[in-house]
Amino acid sequence: MPLQQRYTDTSACAQVIADRLGPDLRVAAPLGLGKPHDLLNAIYALIASQPARSLTLYTALSLTRPQPKPGLEARFLGPFLERHFGADAVDPQYALDQARDALPPNVAVHEFYMQSGAMLHSGSAQRSYISQNYTHVARDLAVQDINLLVQLVARRQTPDGVRYSLSSNPDLTLDFLERAVANGKPRPLCVAVVHPDMPYLSGNAEVPQDYFDIELAPRRSPPLFALPRQPVTAAEYALGLHASALVRDGGCLQIGIGALSDALVQALLLRQRENLAWRAALEALDTGYVTHTLALSLGGMEPFQRGLYGASEMVMDGFMHLQRGGILKRRSWDNLALERAAAIGRLPESAPGGHYLRGAFFLGSRELYRWLHETEAADPDAIDMCRVSNVNQLYGDHQVLASLQRRGARFFNTCMMATLTGAAVSDGLEDGHVVSGVGGQYNFVAMAHELPDGRSALLLRSTREGAHGTETNIRFNYGASTIPRHLRDLFITEYGVADLRGKTDEECVEAMLSICDARFVDALAAEAKSHRKLRADFTVPEAWRRHRPEVLTEALAPLRERGLTPTFPFGSDFTEVEQRLLPALGWLKANSRTWRGRLQILRAMAKPGEPRAGESEALTRMGFKRGGSLADRLQRRLLQAALRHGEN
Repeated sequence: MPLQQRYTDTSACAQVIADRLGPDLRVAAPLGLGKPHDLLNAIYALIASQPARSLTLYTALSLTRPQPKPGLEARFLGPFLERHFGADAVDPQYALDQARDALPPNVAVHEFYMQSGAMLHSGSAQRSYISQNYTHVARDLAVQDINLLVQLVARRQTPDGVRYSLSSNPDLTLDFLERAVANGKPRPLCVAVVHPDMPYLSGNAEVPQDYFDIELAPRRSPPLFALPRQPVTAAEYALGLHASALVRDGGCLQIGIGALSDALVQALLLRQRENLAWRAALEALDTGYVTHTLALSLGGMEPFQRGLYGASEMVMDGFMHLQRGGILKRRSWDNLALERAAAIGRLPESAPGGHYLRGAFFLGSRELYRWLHETEAADPDAIDMCRVSNVNQLYGDHQVLASLQRRGARFFNTCMMATLTGAAVSDGLEDGHVVSGVGGQYNFVAMAHELPDGRSALLLRSTREGAHGTETNIRFNYGASTIPRHLRDLFITEYGVADLRGKTDEECVEAMLSICDARFVDALAAEAKSHRKLRADFTVPEAWRRHRPEVLTEALAPLRERGLTPTFPFGSDFTEVEQRLLPALGWLKANSRTWRGRLQILRAMAKPGEPRAGESEALTRMGFKRGGSLADRLQRRLLQAALRHGEN
C-alpha cells in the first residue's frame, strides 16, 4: 500500500496522528538515535494539554544532553554543550520531565534501558521500568496494543521508487511488527520521520515505501545526537592491554561503549601497529604471566593477519577505528556453504559480498555517522544493520550459520561491580534502584557459553571514588546481580584477568582477589574466610600487593612517553584550553566528596602558589573577569587552586 500522507509540518502531523488514533495513544519508539524528538515532543505537548487523552510510550535509551549544575560545571559545560550538540539540538521533553518527576498524570513512559544514572532519582521512571533482555522486548511489546510506531529514517529515491532505511534502528522494529501481526494484533500506524543526515544503510535495514503509512520530512531537522569522546586513564589502558591479549585472530568481536571500550580498541591497534611496545607494556603489567598464559589458549600475541569479524548489538566508533587499522576485515556470508568454505580457507579472496560488521543499532560521534555513509557508498555489503534477534542470540533458523560466523567470539561488556564468586552487577543497586538496564548483556554472556569456543569477558575498574573516598568494585557479595554466578566466565580489571569458568567457589575467590586493588585485598580475603569460601591458612601473595595505581603508571610510562596512550586516543571534542581545564575540574570534583578532600581544597585556596602556564586563558574560557560578585570571586579562587594544585 502506498504512503497515505506526507507532511513537512511536525505539529500538523502530530495533530493528524492524534485525531486518527483517538484519545489513547500507545506509542513505540526506537532506542537511542532512532527516536524522532521533534515529533515525540509535539505529541507529548498535545496530549499533556488535554487531560481527557492519554499517552503511553514504550522505548529505551532516551538521549538527553547533560544538565550541568550551577557554578563551575555550568561555566565549563554550557559553551561546550552548545558547540558540540548544536544550538538547534532538541531533547525529548518527556525524559527531562520524568527525570524531575514532572510527567503529567495522563502520560506514562516505560523504558527497558535508561541512560546510565539519569533516572536514579525519578520515582516515575523507577516504578515504570520494564526489566527485559534485549531479545525479549519485541515479544513483550507485541501484546501491549501499540497503535503508533514512530522512527527516524533515511530516505532514498531509486528508479523503483522511494526506499527507506531503518538505518540506526532495525533492531526491534522488524521483529516487533512481525510479532504483532503474528499475534493477531492490528498493525500500528507507522510514521517515518526523514532525517537528511541519517546514514542510508541498505541490506536488512532497507524497507519499501509501503512499509510506512505516513512520511514526515520536516523542512529543518535538529542535528543527530553525537556522543562526546571520553578521556582514557592509565588504569583503563592497563585493563585494555590485558583484554586485547584474549582476542583471537580470525575471531569475532563484540564491544560496548565508553572509556573501557576505547582503551581495548586502542590496545588492539597497538598490538597490530606497535607489537613490540605492546608486548613490553603487557609484560610490565602481567608480572604473574596469567594474561600471557591465557593468551596462548584463548587469544594471541601476534598482529592480526586474518582479522576480526564484528557482531555487536551496538556499532560504535571503535569498530570504525579497527576497520581503518586493518583489523576489522574478516568477512562473513549469510550463506552456510560460503561461510563453511570461508572457515576452512577455501573461499577465494575475490568472493563477492560478505560483511565484516553486523549490528542492531549504532550510536557514536559524527565521524562515525560519516564513516557509515561513506562505507555504504563504497562497499554496500560491508556493514549489515539488522534485527536484534539475529545479533544477540543463536536461536532460530539461523543457529548453525550464526554459530559459524561467530567462531572464536570474544564478547566484551562492562559492569559496575563483581563478587568474589563471579556474579556481575551492571544495571542496578541492591536497594532496587535501576541505574540503566540489562539490555543485551545477558544475551552475550549466555551466547558465549553456548558457542564451542566463545568467551564472555566483563570489564570493570577495580575501584571507584565514592562518598567516603576510594571504594572497591569487587565485593564478597552484593544484593543485586545482572549476571548470575553460574554464568561466570572472564573478569578483567586493570590488574589482570580472572578466568572463572568451571572453577570452584574457592578458586573463583582466589582469582578475583588476584585482580583487585591491594588496598582492599586483605579485607576481602578475611571476609571470604569468615564465610568459609576461602581456606583459613590462605595468605595473600606479595605480588598482589603491588596492585596500586602508581605501579600501573610506572608500567605504562614507556607507552606514554612515546605518545601511544594519549588521554583522548581518537581525538577530542574539547579545545586545548578545555583539555587543560578537565584535570583541574576533576580534582575539585573528586576532593569535594570527602572531608579530607575538602580540607585539601581549602589548603590549596589558602596557599595558591604560582600561576600555571595557560591559567589566564583557562579563566577567560570559564567566563571569569576581574571583579564580579562574591560567588564569582569564590569560584575563580577555587578554579585557580585546582589549576595550580590539581596535578601535584
